[in-house]
Amino acid sequence: MVGQSPAEGRAAVLLQPFVHQVGGHTSMLTYDEHTVCKPLVSQELSFYESLPLAMRQFTPQYKGIVSVHLKKDSLGNLTLIASPSLGQPDSAGGDPAVTLWHKCKWSHTQVTKTFKESCPGKMLLRTDLQYHTDSLLEEANGKQPERKSYNPWGLHCHRQHLNRISSKHNENKLHQFLLLENVVSKYSYPCILDLKMGTRQHGDDASEEKKARHIKKCEQSTSASLGVRICGMQVYQADTGHFLCKDKYFGRRLSPEGFRQTLRQFLCTGNQLRTDLLEPIALRLKALLAVIRKQSSYRFYSSSLLIIYDGQEHKESADHHPPFPKTHSRVDVRMIDFAHTTFKGSKSNPNPTLHDGPDHGYIFGLENLIKILQSLSEGK
Repeated sequence: MVGQSPAEGRAAVLLQPFVHQVGGHTSMLTYDEHTVCKPLVSQELSFYESLPLAMRQFTPQYKGIVSVHLKKDSLGNLTLIASPSLGQPDSAGGDPAVTLWHKCKWSHTQVTKTFKESCPGKMLLRTDLQYHTDSLLEEANGKQPERKSYNPWGLHCHRQHLNRISSKHNENKLHQFLLLENVVSKYSYPCILDLKMGTRQHGDDASEEKKARHIKKCEQSTSASLGVRICGMQVYQADTGHFLCKDKYFGRRLSPEGFRQTLRQFLCTGNQLRTDLLEPIALRLKALLAVIRKQSSYRFYSSSLLIIYDGQEHKESADHHPPFPKTHSRVDVRMIDFAHTTFKGSKSNPNPTLHDGPDHGYIFGLENLIKILQSLSEGK
């Protein structure tokens, strides 16, 4: 996991695919137990560096920048190695918890082979995935740990990213990555809903072709009708012991009623609806709504909103009768992905398109999300 970086005399970190990435197309990688990293985009960095104080509780903590390079061994296996600079987080915490890709180096062939073996006879990533990875999970002593499953979307993104940078750059090329808080690190069985927010997804700098493509996606999905669409999901199923996963292709096809039913499914951990989570999630969304309404000139184009809770609470309470105590309702709501976010005074774009007032498309999506949660709470 950790080796010595000769150039800096500090620990080099082998980056691994983030096993709980449920959406997006940028590869998210695990840096350490509490930190993930992603390729740096200047517009996103500018957002984090000038983040309004009121928004900080709704975004991952920004932890700095790290240099990353590609390494290829004699067998052709590709790895990404981070070389921490002074002042950046260090991996002194030791080996993180066992993950799907613990101590693995992934070649293009290995990745493809693993995908096919894990999902025999299924159209990968375009169906309901019940992703079993028992054969890949091993503790340091070689014993099989408790049965668990993971969402394959992160591996899909990682494979594409390795293909892209290995074809375009040599091994010595240094890439800058953003270090961000791993917002699901405190959860044992993180149930995650990735929602693409707003009625518009293309950035101000989008080409006419890209603009037309994004407009079409919005018109043909719940982005237009609700201001929000599902971009990915994983829900721990206590009755089967694995995560039920949905991808962005599933989310694009949903009608408003289908969206509502999927939101309900997200809050059902196999046996019953987690009604105890409805109020805490709605309250957190209302708090975010109040903050967004005050952010003049901000447009969060193509950003996502994560809703998170721990599926293990259900597992631990399986022998007890509902309702669950409110103290068990650990939920979180976080905004992510700001590569196309624009605002007055952005350092990455000295002459941005100036927008007046708050992001009404984003507000429309939040309001509809809250209404749907309230209707579920009322049993409708």
